[in-house]
Amino acid sequence: MKVVTAGIGLRAGHVLSILKEAMPEVAFVGYYDPQPTHLEMIGTDTPRFDDVEGMLAATKPDLFFVGSPNSFHLEHIKIGLKAGVRIFTEKPVVTTKEDTMELAALLAEHGTNSVMVGLVLRYSQHMVDLRAVLDQLGPVVSLEANEHIGPYHGAFFMRDWRRMIKWSGGFMLEKCCHDIDIYNMVTGSRPNKVASFGGRKSFVPEFSPTSNTENEIMHRKKSVWESIDDPFRSDGDIIDHQTAILHYENGASLAFHTNLNVPDEHRRFCVMGALGMAEGDFVRGHLKATARDGTVLADHDYTQMDAARASAHYGADHMMVDDIVAFLTGKTDSLPVGVVDALEAGLAAMAIDEARITGQIVDLTDTWTEFDSYGLRA
Repeated sequence: MKVVTAGIGLRAGHVLSILKEAMPEVAFVGYYDPQPTHLEMIGTDTPRFDDVEGMLAATKPDLFFVGSPNSFHLEHIKIGLKAGVRIFTEKPVVTTKEDTMELAALLAEHGTNSVMVGLVLRYSQHMVDLRAVLDQLGPVVSLEANEHIGPYHGAFFMRDWRRMIKWSGGFMLEKCCHDIDIYNMVTGSRPNKVASFGGRKSFVPEFSPTSNTENEIMHRKKSVWESIDDPFRSDGDIIDHQTAILHYENGASLAFHTNLNVPDEHRRFCVMGALGMAEGDFVRGHLKATARDGTVLADHDYTQMDAARASAHYGADHMMVDDIVAFLTGKTDSLPVGVVDALEAGLAAMAIDEARITGQIVDLTDTWTEFDSYGLRA
């Protein structure tokens, strides 16, 4: 199994190193990255190439990993599709509505199975167990959810290349597309109207650290490419808090909140159905589902998960790689999430930011009509 990558930062190196553990026959035969930062994770002897096209032509890989900054994804995916190679791309797949539609046209030509995506929450044990009881909750009526990340992580976003919308697509797309995707899955629907409010109030000069301890926290997570040093005087244009309200095509609704400066992190969800409810937290490690009459349908404690596996996306990184290996080796013919799901979550995230910026409710009806015209769900 010959594997190449465009981008070898921390995320790409981490996923590829797990892939090598799960599939020892993997050989890393090339990488493209003008500024590699974690080459040791795939082997410092891996050949370096000056461009993606030349790398694919020279190596003829079995798998092309797209781990470059988000704004470069479409360019690299297009080259991979033209070369006829199987692709795995990190999320978000693309950063604009225009790029989404361009890729949709390419997928209509090349097939949706040609691109796999790294939306890891779909692979998590939380979602495996939630899917097992979802039908017992009845039609989903409403949801509330959040993604609250610690100051060390928020400061990373304000220092890293992800701080710039032109590279990342914005925080809602870059970080929360995972969440939007799983709630699309839970509702079995897509949002048709969204509203949103948010801005930047924590990572501003007046709240700069006043102690060495706090300053160390703000630099705990390292950044390299296009990074800056001070998250409180950042030139970035992403938000540090945002609230969104989503209305789905099937009538369900979601209230979602994200904040980048929460010392006691959590990533909670509560799903209310006509016949029951399910409540869980990825960070705090639990899931409980309860029927309308009070019967407990499921009660899971994930806090005792193997520490080595649990350290990355609540164990979902390893589960994702295990499923991908099974898919690549023909042991399964499907994955829990596909590129179409990812593009739909991305379009929803973009609409949420449009609503925040304009102060208007955004109607996605025309967006879905255009997207569906490519027939990717057929």
